[in-house]
Amino acid sequence: ENYAVKTGTHPRIITDENIKKFSNQLKKVGFSFDWNRVIDTTDEDYYKWTQWIFLKMFEKGLVFRDRTLVNYCPHCKVVLSNEDSQGGKCDICHSEVVQKSKDVWYLRITQYADKLLEGLKDVDYPDNVKQQQIHWIGKSKGAFVNFDIDGIDEKLEIYTTRPDTLFGVTFMVIAPEHPIIDKYKDKVANMDEITAYRNECAKKTEFERTQLVKDKTGVRIQGFEGINPVNGKEVRMFIGDFVLASYGTGAVMAVPTHDQRDFEYAQAHDIEMIQVIDGADVSEHAFEKHDYLGKGCKLINSEEFTGMVVEDAKEAITAKLEKMGVAKRTVNYKFREWIFARQRYWGEPVPCVYKEDGSIYFLPDDELPLILPELEDYKGKNGKAPLENATEWKQYDRNGVKGTRETSTMPGSAGSSWYYMRYIDP
Repeated sequence: ENYAVKTGTHPRIITDENIKKFSNQLKKVGFSFDWNRVIDTTDEDYYKWTQWIFLKMFEKGLVFRDRTLVNYCPHCKVVLSNEDSQGGKCDICHSEVVQKSKDVWYLRITQYADKLLEGLKDVDYPDNVKQQQIHWIGKSKGAFVNFDIDGIDEKLEIYTTRPDTLFGVTFMVIAPEHPIIDKYKDKVANMDEITAYRNECAKKTEFERTQLVKDKTGVRIQGFEGINPVNGKEVRMFIGDFVLASYGTGAVMAVPTHDQRDFEYAQAHDIEMIQVIDGADVSEHAFEKHDYLGKGCKLINSEEFTGMVVEDAKEAITAKLEKMGVAKRTVNYKFREWIFARQRYWGEPVPCVYKEDGSIYFLPDDELPLILPELEDYKGKNGKAPLENATEWKQYDRNGVKGTRETSTMPGSAGSSWYYMRYIDP
């Protein structure tokens, strides 16, 4: 599509030329494909079923819509996945990616996390590829733990795989965008400083914010103090760019004696450190993991849990917090839902209508395929989808239903996610 915009040639023409070119190249190489089974994922008869699958997935609760910060390329005028914008740059044009708040469609791929992991046992992939997949899915067992906030009737929920280190928590960090800040801004003494930091964070991509090798920036929230649930002690609260509102709970607990990032953050902001697992001393000048997070290590400075080995302490502390009603065991995953919408012209239209009362109406099967309209101007403007230009096509008025069609299209991989099924019956 970028090439089509650049050359002023319609994407349909570009696609047809490329199919012809690729087919001729494959024939010259000598592959003995059955050319009677050729399919074109951009053909209306084909993408009818891409749209139908989308609707079936919605019926099963596997498609949903939500607002989030997305990776947006101002040059290509399109929302990008994390994989398409690594390093904070667009894979296609290499422009700097910016963050935008947007309502988008998602596929609920996290429901398949365990099935994906199990499936890796049965595929003949190289070990390094399997490890990449395992790391991407990022399954971990831990607990959600609630921290009270002093003077406010609110709780901050954090996720931890290391409840055994809770007595070593000396500060908390929440996302700059966390709604609790605006909700209680009257209690925050340094709101101007926080607003300035927020504005700086808004210029950074998600990749830049989560990089481990970078300055540990942040601002202490003057007016909030967290309360550690295991001992009732106050802990300082900060906002920091490495915490994302769209990932996890938007808040983390920090144990600087037993985590490299927390250690560096504590050094940068002059925060106390409490060692809670026995092993090599953790000085103010060096962080060494050594063996104190390993099997058989024992807790120190942890009240009634002092002397317990790490494995037993994890269980005992979690059980105590559950009894107090402030924790819940859970399994968490690092990977996220698939953003399934693009502000492009050349893609399958999403078969739904936004009714005048704000509800969403999905097209019945007999109205599929919803065909992409002919457009002379298929460039997006200011982050809006090119289909916003299709003024007549946008308006829907059938069978007593009035509204406006969705103008985002599905990603390029929508049609190519199921063609192995189509080869069976071309």
